[in-house]
Amino acid sequence: MSVNKNKLLSNLKSDFPAGIVVSLVALPLCLGVALASTGRPDLLFSGLIAGIVGGVVVGFTSQSSLGVSGPAAGLVVIVLNAIATLGSFEAFLLAVVLAGLLQILAGFLKAGIIGYYFPSSVIKGMLAAIGLILILKQIPHALGFDAEFMGNQAFDAPEGKNTFTELWYAVKYSTTGAIIISVISLAVLLLFDRPFMKSIQLFKFVPGALIVVLLGIGINLLFGAVAPQLALEGQHLVQLPVAGSAEEFFGFFRLPDWSAFTNPAVYTVAITLAIVASLESLLSVEATDKLDPYKRNTPTNRELIAQGLGNVTSGLIGGLPVTQVIVRSSANVEAGGKTRMATITHGLILLVSVILIPKFLNLIPLSTLAAILLLVGFKLAKPALFKGMYRLGWEQFIPFVVTVTAILMTDLLKGIAIGMVVAVYFILRKNYQHSYSYRKENSQSGDVITLVLSEEVTFLNKGSIGQTLDNLPSDSTVVIDGSRSVDIDYDVLEIIQNFKSHTAPLRNITVHTKGISEVNSVGGH
Repeated sequence: MSVNKNKLLSNLKSDFPAGIVVSLVALPLCLGVALASTGRPDLLFSGLIAGIVGGVVVGFTSQSSLGVSGPAAGLVVIVLNAIATLGSFEAFLLAVVLAGLLQILAGFLKAGIIGYYFPSSVIKGMLAAIGLILILKQIPHALGFDAEFMGNQAFDAPEGKNTFTELWYAVKYSTTGAIIISVISLAVLLLFDRPFMKSIQLFKFVPGALIVVLLGIGINLLFGAVAPQLALEGQHLVQLPVAGSAEEFFGFFRLPDWSAFTNPAVYTVAITLAIVASLESLLSVEATDKLDPYKRNTPTNRELIAQGLGNVTSGLIGGLPVTQVIVRSSANVEAGGKTRMATITHGLILLVSVILIPKFLNLIPLSTLAAILLLVGFKLAKPALFKGMYRLGWEQFIPFVVTVTAILMTDLLKGIAIGMVVAVYFILRKNYQHSYSYRKENSQSGDVITLVLSEEVTFLNKGSIGQTLDNLPSDSTVVIDGSRSVDIDYDVLEIIQNFKSHTAPLRNITVHTKGISEVNSVGGH
């Protein structure tokens, strides 16, 4: 334990600045998701609780080096409907606790193995899609059109609008002050991205995002003093609940309604939350591991347990459900985080900030934070990624593009499901095509055809092998060689046996087999 602790602390000079950046990104996302999930301004703090718990509790118990957890936009509809169904937020908190217990159980039952079965093309498509969504969704905030909550990822928007129509309204109803702040913020961030800036000692420890936030606050205060018509206020700024006393602050925390144990709907909500939150976390784990410069692998079973502990804790003190989320995780990577100490630091900074400086945080313009997220989005969806996937061939590029498009037009889980279907199709097609090698030789007595079966021959190869056998020329000799195969599925053995015993004699085909069991003695090859 001491070795791990020392290792975490040794990277604090990288992790602490990254934690600051992630906390700045997480703050409006937590508030936005809370408002969208509950529809109640008095429950805004529930999003912050989830963000703090996702940083501290999940950060300490997870072994994900760069993953950051918190309230997820992908759960908004589920949470909103669940609260309406259960009749109270306190009953919903009980469902969150039960969902966490189910996740812990799933972790101990090794259900995290599911995370290893998402094709690379789909995961990269998810990353690119999140990047494009960030760009499309943050442009309105950068222009000062803040109708949607910060962090929304859904294609559909209120009043029949969608991601693309929102861009038109953003241009139509833009705010000059916000545009000035976002343009300056973006320019400063790009400057900080230049190699020569990183050679300056001060900026090795002070993140560009922090400078930009302070600059955004300063510019807006200057507007208020010399050009009031440009000053941003209200919905254009972070809107953090401010407690007037310690008693009021602790009043932000809520307890589950334990009497709801007798309500069957609580268990339905708990199961739904556990499944969806676990899938989102496992997807984010895979994606974050691909972004990790050190290419470390996160133990997925341990991650489920950590997420479960996070949800139990969040539910017990009045927070929304937590998942690992790719936006905050990718911001952590881009900010130079090296270990999970960055995640823990972001949670602690959130906690300290909402206690000590909530009024100062409410001075932050959303257009400044939008500039930070625009840069994160661009780095996730760089043109080089699309070019690289295209060079890998259609079997990788098509599932990648389909995943990107499907996520943009629906949501994360539906898009991933559509991408998975396409990726699995290409996997099956490849499996179909490469189940054996075919060699044909001519001799005086007729054609001699050799089929050498591959190392693993499953029922998925049944169609291609059966079709090849049916198309063999009459009056030929065929050698079916399974000596190199580790395992041949029963279905394939049955096709070979039926062909050898029944079809081949009728067409005067002589069949020789090597290393292939008779059907009636199948018990493995």
